[in-house]
Amino acid sequence: MKKLQLVFVPCPGMGHVVSAVEFAKLLINRHHLLSITVLIIRAPFDPNVQAYTHSLTSSLSFPERLQFTLLPPHPDPTKYQTLHSSSLMNSLVETQKPNVKDAVSKLNSATDSPRLAGFVVDMFCTAMIDVATEFRVPTMVFFTSSAAFLGFKLHIHTLRERDNVDTTELNFKDSGTEFAIPCYENRVPVSVFPSVMFDRDWTLFFLNNASRIKKAKGVIVNTFQELEPHALHSFSKGDLTVYPIGPILNVMDTKTTITQRSDHVMEWLDDQPPSAVLFLCFGSRGYFDEQDQVTEIARALERSGVHFLWSLRRPPPKGSAFEVPKDYSFSELEEVLPEGFLERTAEIGRVIGWAPQPQILAHTAVGGFVSHCGWNSILESIYYGVPIATWPLYAEQQLNAFQVVRELKISVEICMDYRDESDATVGKSGVISAERIEKGIKEVMQKESEVRKKVKHMSEMSRRALMEGGSSYSYVGRFIHDILNWK
Repeated sequence: MKKLQLVFVPCPGMGHVVSAVEFAKLLINRHHLLSITVLIIRAPFDPNVQAYTHSLTSSLSFPERLQFTLLPPHPDPTKYQTLHSSSLMNSLVETQKPNVKDAVSKLNSATDSPRLAGFVVDMFCTAMIDVATEFRVPTMVFFTSSAAFLGFKLHIHTLRERDNVDTTELNFKDSGTEFAIPCYENRVPVSVFPSVMFDRDWTLFFLNNASRIKKAKGVIVNTFQELEPHALHSFSKGDLTVYPIGPILNVMDTKTTITQRSDHVMEWLDDQPPSAVLFLCFGSRGYFDEQDQVTEIARALERSGVHFLWSLRRPPPKGSAFEVPKDYSFSELEEVLPEGFLERTAEIGRVIGWAPQPQILAHTAVGGFVSHCGWNSILESIYYGVPIATWPLYAEQQLNAFQVVRELKISVEICMDYRDESDATVGKSGVISAERIEKGIKEVMQKESEVRKKVKHMSEMSRRALMEGGSSYSYVGRFIHDILNWK
């Protein structure tokens, strides 16, 4: 049997790159004839990607059959400042097509190069299917969100093509409007639709993306059979081949050397009782622009009396599309939080900046998680058996919150339809009251709740899925079998 090579093209965001790399390592470990080259797109909105890949390749244990190629930067990065965010992503991928073509041509022409078997492209890089077609190889889409969201995306495209349904004409604030969508057991209220569905520029990108996914050879989804049985079953009547191969997580983060800026956090957790700490974290791009909202969270924490670890980030400057939230200085924290809050809660809580999320969720002291419901965060919470109180901010997070609360019943609700200021297409939500937050906090921290029992059970299922004989292990084997037999 001949050696084969796959080309991966991940979206240039850390969450997407890390998942793609972990999946690539999994494939290489499972089959000795596979080599993978990951083509890295440089983007202004996540400079950490380049540092991440450099740190990986510097490791002595990094597999030789996994290589990275850094693609040339955009010839005019200032152009991004004037583009609508949907056009930005489209431009970022389209301008890289010639570079991807050149990189793959060089791979093919190298001495003793393995035969190119296909492309694996990120859910936001489906335009690269055109390049794969030029090389006469199939493309698989690597979908870093849930199977339910994949089904939602494809169904909305079908509604538009078949029934001419225009989501931009819907009123997202009218929670009485609901849709029956095959990948969900319950009818889905418009209030939890992604905000892009109400913006014409983003909707065009969304629909074009869904159309391309339907043309792919198949879709690799970062989920597992036991978590989303209904959503995955909804694909069985269609033509699309779906491989649930998750949870793909960088779990080694919990075992690596603690960084200097997080060692004090882990030491503090070591001194806390088991399952006693509530962790609040809203992702690498999550922040609250309203000081009133920060105040309400602080009031809720103080009133609840729970032990807490709160990752609180400073908003980026207004109008800075590519800036990410930064850490507050201590003096800035004192200004943004209620007067005396840090002193009054010094015995039971810590307010920090950036947080090593996997390490924290893996700690035995953590018993609950207030989360923005990014899909990677949901998978991490399940893997480590920590129940979530939902607080979505942007992207498809409202749908994710609906899924884990209403569909899967493995989370409690603080809110499901909250939208931050980055969702300018529909306007940001009002301030969530301390009373509502406190209710969610107390519910998620209940020791013997049904939600906690379900999350613990699903945690066991997630680990079994990855073991030999497990559902995800089997789907990875099926995927490898299929690519070895692609014509």
